[in-house]
Amino acid sequence: MSNICFIIDEAQNLTPHEVKTIITRAGQNTKIIFTGDVNQIDTPYLDSHSNGLSHIIDKLKGNALYSHITLEKGERSELADLAGQLL
Repeated sequence: MSNICFIIDEAQNLTPHEVKTIITRAGQNTKIIFTGDVNQIDTPYLDSHSNGLSHIIDKLKGNALYSHITLEKGERSELADLAGQLL
């Protein structure tokens, strides 16, 4: 499809092949936003270097069609922190 904006959340849990599949389906004037944290991977066969988000960051770096923003601080509730520690 053309003239579409896709937001792909939790992209750190995608494989490089899955990310490629998404990007190669983009039509004219399509924007794709991948979000995620490579330190919060839930997929057992991926790590902070082998996941799809890290893959596109590395491969598309410096390309005029690509941009990357790293947020330095996250906001989580006390409940989310507790669940992360105990569960």
